[in-house]
Amino acid sequence: MREAPTEVVSVRVRRELKEEARALGINLREVVERAIEEEVRRVKREKFRRLLGEALEAMDVSVEEWVRAVEGDRAER
Repeated sequence: MREAPTEVVSVRVRRELKEEARALGINLREVVERAIEEEVRRVKREKFRRLLGEALEAMDVSVEEWVRAVEGDRAER
C-alpha cells in the first residue's frame, strides 16, 4: 500500500519543551498530526452545524422537527 503524500510543517516551540518531550519519548510528529486532525474535525462540525442551522431557519423547520423526520425516515427502512 502506498503512503499518502506528506507536507513539511515547521513550528517553533520552546527548547525546554522540545527537550522534555524528547526525554519522555513523545513523538512530536504524531502529536502535531493528531492535534491538526482533531481541529479539522472540530471546525468541520462547527461549519456543518452553522450551515444546518441556516438551512433549517430558511425552511422554517425546528431542529426537533428535523430530527423527528430523519428518525422517521430511518425507521421506514
